[in-house]
This record gives sequence, C-alpha cells and structure tokens, in this order.
Amino acid sequence: MGALRDLALGCLDEMKAEETVEIDLAGKTSLADTMIITSGRSQRHVGSIADKIIQEMKNQGYGTARVEGLPACDWVLIDAGDILVHIFRPEVRGFYNLEKMWGADRPLGVAAG
Repeated sequence: MGALRDLALGCLDEMKAEETVEIDLAGKTSLADTMIITSGRSQRHVGSIADKIIQEMKNQGYGTARVEGLPACDWVLIDAGDILVHIFRPEVRGFYNLEKMWGADRPLGVAAG
C-alpha cells in the first residue's frame, strides 16, 4: 500500500496539485486505508492530474482503478482499493468539505504550485 500511496503523491506533486491532504482511514471505515484530497486550478487541471495518476497506476502494474467524474472534471474520484484520491476544483472542494467530514488533522507538506 505504501508504494501506491507514494505513486499517487508523486503524481500530485509532479502535476502541481494544490493543498494536498492525506487522511488515515485505517480503523474508521472499510472503504480504504488512506484518502488523499487535493485541488486542481481548473477543470482541465483536475482532468490532467487524474489522467496522470490513472496512467501511472497502469504503468506500474496496479491495474485499472475505478474512476468517477472524469467527463465534467469538477470532482474526480480515483478508487484504487486501499487508496481513494479525490481531485477537486477549489469551489467544489469547499462545498463538500471532505476533510472536515473525515476528520483530517494534518495537511501534508506539499508545496502549492
């Protein structure tokens, strides 16, 4: 699971995703062990970030993740089993406020692009 997490976080950094937060879900839900929430600056940026993660997962042999939201790119969810990656436009992220819902307590030290 650590390698998949590192792959996702590496893609987010490379694609200049903003305000990345990682939430440890172990013991909170059976959905996944880790939830990563991040933002893209526009619909195009959100889509590009999602495409990068999906392609890298395939390239590294993780198979095809379940993906929701790609046509609109306001909010894309990548479900890779142990890891969930939510990529939002900032306005949509603020509306859903998943960090508060899941009790995120510490942002990662990922520099904003």
